[in-house]
Amino acid sequence: MILLDPDLDQDVALPSRAEKAPELRMPTKRLLAQFLARAKSAVRIRGQISVLLTTDAGQRKLNHRFRHKNKSTDVLSFPALCESPGAEKIVGDLSISVPTAKRQALQHGHSLSTEIKVLILHGVLHLAGYDHETDAGEMARIERRLRTQLRLPGGLIERTGAAKRRG
Repeated sequence: MILLDPDLDQDVALPSRAEKAPELRMPTKRLLAQFLARAKSAVRIRGQISVLLTTDAGQRKLNHRFRHKNKSTDVLSFPALCESPGAEKIVGDLSISVPTAKRQALQHGHSLSTEIKVLILHGVLHLAGYDHETDAGEMARIERRLRTQLRLPGGLIERTGAAKRRG
């Protein structure tokens, strides 16, 4: 399920050269829901995942409340805390900052749609129990393989690693 933060319309300002770029237009909820289904299948995870597309301010509030980090970030994952008594298991929720995704799409030379898909895949892997901060590269290897399968460009783990090597 794809959810849109009502404040999103007011918080998607971009640099002037990007405002008219069609590749930075918001993808449809239908397109993202279809990709979410493909990502869940690729990760072999069953159950309901909700994705909130929000603002930097909304993402910052969530990050502060649940991770005690007072800053925005591109994607957050929230695994379900207990089993749900229903027809479909609830896996968890993802939250994605659209303004951050737009900046990253510009920086990496691809569409907003592609960037949101990269973030969804990364979040789904976290909901499946992978953690690149504590494993020995397992999540990075799986993410790389799945990005190829799903025809996505480089992912978050490689970007972070490359930035650390440059810095």
